[in-house]
Amino acid sequence: MSDEQHNKGTVGYMMEMGALKRMKRSGWWIAGVKDPETIAEHSFRTAVIGSVLAMMEGADPAKVALLCTFHDTQETRIGDIPWIGRRYLTAAGNERVTADQVSKAHPAVVAGVQAIVQEYENGDTLEVRVARDADKLECMIQGLEYLEQGYRNAQEWVDSTRAKLKTPSALALAEAAQTMSSLEWQRTYLP
Repeated sequence: MSDEQHNKGTVGYMMEMGALKRMKRSGWWIAGVKDPETIAEHSFRTAVIGSVLAMMEGADPAKVALLCTFHDTQETRIGDIPWIGRRYLTAAGNERVTADQVSKAHPAVVAGVQAIVQEYENGDTLEVRVARDADKLECMIQGLEYLEQGYRNAQEWVDSTRAKLKTPSALALAEAAQTMSSLEWQRTYLP
């Protein structure tokens, strides 16, 4: 492939990732949420939460943020399949989807993105454990926010994702989150 073809393939991948800004997290529709967050909104806060958890757990915050940023990028191709739906589908693994997504990109991008996804999906380092907890903690916090908005069925998401947390820091932050409103952060800074 020529440099021009690699550049177009790389830009094509970046444009595809833009679709995540428009794609909704469909599991929340099951809970009755009319206008749920997008996949990109989820991934952004997951990366921030991951960085914070990494700082608390002694992991590499930049590595965890990177893992979190790429953890749902495959959903441009396969969508955000709710857990109940996964019982009836046999979807390609995230590594295979990623390989297709970056197949026309610059070789360094192909190798880099595939390595990140491979590590997230199959690794067992502290960074991977923290990144997975960040994904679950973000979902739990989002559920708490939906509960405040009157979506009572979000409680099941709060409970089920909290039960999957593993790191001491994620468990401690989950406990704190359940004692606060989503606007309480303001009180810390306002007189």
